[in-house]
Amino acid sequence: MDLKAPEQQLSRFRARVAAAGVFVLIGFGLVVARFVYLQVVRYEYYATRAEENRISLVPIAPNRGLIMDRNGLVLARNYSAYTLEITPSKVRNLEDTIDELSTMIEILPKDRKRFKKLLEESKNFESLPIRTRLSDVEVARFIAQRYRFPGVDIKARLFRQYPFTEFAAHALGYIGRINQKEMARIEDDEELAANYRGTEHIGKTGLEQSYEKELHGVTGFEQIEVDASGRAVRSLARTPPVPGNNLQLTIDAELQRIAEEAFGNRRGSLVAIEPGSGGVLALVSTPRFDPNLFVDGITPDNWDVLNTSLDKPMVNRALNGAYPPGSTFKPFMALGALVTGKRAAHVAISDPGYFVFGNNTFRDDKVGGHGMVDMIKSIVVSCDTYYYTLANEMGIDLIAEFMGKLGFGSRTGIDIEGESIGVLPSQAWKKKRFKKPEQQKWYAGETISIGIGQGYNAYTPIQLAHATATLAAGGVMFRPHIVKYVIDAQTGAKRVIEPVPIANLGFKPEHLDVIRKGMVGVNTGGTGARAFAGVKYEVAGKTGTAQVYSLKGAKYKESEVHERMRDHALYIAYAPADKPRIALAVLVENGGFGAAAAAPIARQVLDYYLMGIKPKGAVTDDVEAEE
Repeated sequence: MDLKAPEQQLSRFRARVAAAGVFVLIGFGLVVARFVYLQVVRYEYYATRAEENRISLVPIAPNRGLIMDRNGLVLARNYSAYTLEITPSKVRNLEDTIDELSTMIEILPKDRKRFKKLLEESKNFESLPIRTRLSDVEVARFIAQRYRFPGVDIKARLFRQYPFTEFAAHALGYIGRINQKEMARIEDDEELAANYRGTEHIGKTGLEQSYEKELHGVTGFEQIEVDASGRAVRSLARTPPVPGNNLQLTIDAELQRIAEEAFGNRRGSLVAIEPGSGGVLALVSTPRFDPNLFVDGITPDNWDVLNTSLDKPMVNRALNGAYPPGSTFKPFMALGALVTGKRAAHVAISDPGYFVFGNNTFRDDKVGGHGMVDMIKSIVVSCDTYYYTLANEMGIDLIAEFMGKLGFGSRTGIDIEGESIGVLPSQAWKKKRFKKPEQQKWYAGETISIGIGQGYNAYTPIQLAHATATLAAGGVMFRPHIVKYVIDAQTGAKRVIEPVPIANLGFKPEHLDVIRKGMVGVNTGGTGARAFAGVKYEVAGKTGTAQVYSLKGAKYKESEVHERMRDHALYIAYAPADKPRIALAVLVENGGFGAAAAAPIARQVLDYYLMGIKPKGAVTDDVEAEE
């Protein structure tokens, strides 16, 4: 029997116990070390994480600022309503869920189409409205069955409303849901991203877009304590949102209404400006559209109607439509001749009814001509031959230089985005415009038609109104603007949009007096006399007719031309002529003669603004006048 065997076994047992003890100690050491690391070294980090899990920050969207006319009439406002919303990431089967919801709450095909469009543009974890403006009965009906619809909830939201529907739609613009491109731009800016948490809408066009920063306000936040399942327990703190600032406009709502109604069903534009400040009194573009259609997300059917219409109601003709100015260009040509010394007012030409240049004959509207014509008479009777010869004497580059100072061919700087430049033709412009060398050369014969507002000339109604307002202000140019005050919604403090002159062209009073006399004569014994018969104030104006397409030698007969190929009708004016308070430009697309289509619209606007006279009915006139 081996007596050493038990001792060896005991020794091995003791070694195993010692090893196990060391292992246990190391294990406990690691646990203690991890405990120290978590509770001491990383305490602040994990305490913050735990607090974040316990506390949820809920953004509170601010009230969007109001938009009012110059007299305080609210043109854009907000109201609260309930919406039925779905968070797609929390719903197993969207179609089945929507079908079930429709058994309790009416969900129309247009609602489904809008939801599908929003789903394509949004992230799937966002809450999207399937129905808006729920009634109290519909809200109660859903709440009773809410447990059946995870991922579906009722929310109270503020909605933008334009109470007068199509009124001043192109000036006001509209808001719509933030799309992916806009969201990417917002998220690139940390400050902007924080301020747009909880906000689903943004200004898309018009003043809603250009004054977005003022109108939006500052987002607030509420700290909510939540339990392990994410349910709200209590509110811990609240930072209230700061409402957006209100805008008070220079636009006179009643003047705007009269101008819009004066157009009837015709396409066109009117811009009226206060010469001494640049404040826009009316900005009309017809046909119009209802901005309310865009607030919830426009339906595909409504968008298709607006987008495919031949009348293009979404185009802001006042800022984006570029048209030849026709004879409304002549007073500016005459002023250019005086300022540059190319022709004195008393110098008269003999008008045989045409002007021959090379192998081309440029004809006047009046067969046989107007006889001897000086500068004032040239404006009154709208003598084309006078301006053919004047354009030839001045040359294209001198014309372009002078007209450029009046703002033709450049943006006016009005406080609405997307303004077009138009076309102010010159030799440099043509070289830049065309690629082929033979197309880039400016021919002297091309200058002739420029003098009567045809040829390559193309300007926006806002440019034409701006130049007319500058003329009325004696050469002092103001930047056109629609917002008069930005009003703090909390304090009521007003920040004035200062009417600071951007240029003083230094026109001589004697030169301006010649142009004024000619333009006054237009409405007392010239082409605008019929429209302004019996007027109680003195108007300086000019009618115009702009050719849309070439007749190639044929005589123009309006009745034989397709409506959309007829001439455009134009009219510019300022009044009262001695102390101007308003300047305007009117364009009626394919309206024919300016005296018959555009001047009567201007008469209604001027009658109301200067005399307080409201029209009883639309002014119509079949007169065909020389222009």
